[in-house]
Amino acid sequence: MQARLTLEDGRTFACRSFTGPGEASGEVVFNTSMTGYQEVLTDPSYSGQMVVMTYPLVGNYGVNNEDVESAGIQVAAFVVKEYQPFPSNFRSTGTLADYLSGQGVLGVEGLDTRALTRHIRNGGAMRAMISTTDLDTESLKRRANALPRMVGLDLARYVTTAVPYRWNGGRLELLGDDVKRDAGIWRHRGVRPSVVAIDFGLKYNIARCLERVGFEVVVVPAATDASAIMGMAPDGLFLSNGPGDPEPVTYGVQTVKELLGRLPIFGICLGNQILGLALGGRTYKLKFGHRGANQPVKNLLTGKVEITSQNHGFAVDMDSLGADAVEVTHINLNDNTVEGIRHRRVPAFSVQYHPEASPGPHDAAYLFDQFRSMMKTA
Repeated sequence: MQARLTLEDGRTFACRSFTGPGEASGEVVFNTSMTGYQEVLTDPSYSGQMVVMTYPLVGNYGVNNEDVESAGIQVAAFVVKEYQPFPSNFRSTGTLADYLSGQGVLGVEGLDTRALTRHIRNGGAMRAMISTTDLDTESLKRRANALPRMVGLDLARYVTTAVPYRWNGGRLELLGDDVKRDAGIWRHRGVRPSVVAIDFGLKYNIARCLERVGFEVVVVPAATDASAIMGMAPDGLFLSNGPGDPEPVTYGVQTVKELLGRLPIFGICLGNQILGLALGGRTYKLKFGHRGANQPVKNLLTGKVEITSQNHGFAVDMDSLGADAVEVTHINLNDNTVEGIRHRRVPAFSVQYHPEASPGPHDAAYLFDQFRSMMKTA
């Protein structure tokens, strides 16, 4: 089915839909991973974005019910060079096209993804429209320019859980109104360290990793305040990944400010940016962001280089952090942006990349153990 992708600057790419008729809008970004498209599709950090895969052949291993990072597809649209409609993999339970169309998400193929990626690299991530019904370039350009910009958008409030839940045995258990949000919420008090994870767009595999190193995990909505968290008397606080601009997430920043020094804190991705803001720093939008499973990061504390998985369009401003209180622990070797910070006096640290995604495959797994070592309990 014929389609058009038009960027806000008017650049247009002819393509075709492999999921049927429809339209999609959002910021266009690219991901350089060669595999993991189902994890990309279901990552809440991609909310509001249309993802272009730079690897040319997508769909060849199908989809399954296990490789998901949330309850459903999060991307606004999926853009590939060539869709493979006949998957071959022993774990496959369906096709990518059926998976996308079943959740009302547009998938397009047949366009020059290399040219689109180079255009974004040169001009920056842009708003765009994709349509199978409106094929007029000027109309699509006007509509793309009418879309809200990513800067200033609080998308965490749209992807966060509506109710708290317990992560248990690799599955989530919603907590009903009859469960008191107090110190009695923990089933393994004194045996396993208890962690409250604030869900700004939490990936399931982060919860799995927290549980794997021995934590008992309760996940709470993004707007949960400090008093509610302290009422549960956890041993630690985790700040999750998530989409959008971190600066409008003022409620999350305020919560972290109030809990600094009261609980050990570990943050990933958006959690890193929120911790940076809570420590008095600033954030800014990257030109085209870091998205892929091949980002080199240097640990300044050990001198080692980690191959990391990343998905973010904003970063913490290194110069805005007070060096007397905050230490930069990791940097991106492609552009020297901040990839990790820690407080010098209170137990709080974070990284911009995704240690749970394991592209190294185990280069960054130590971070969960590092968080575990901060706990005063067994």
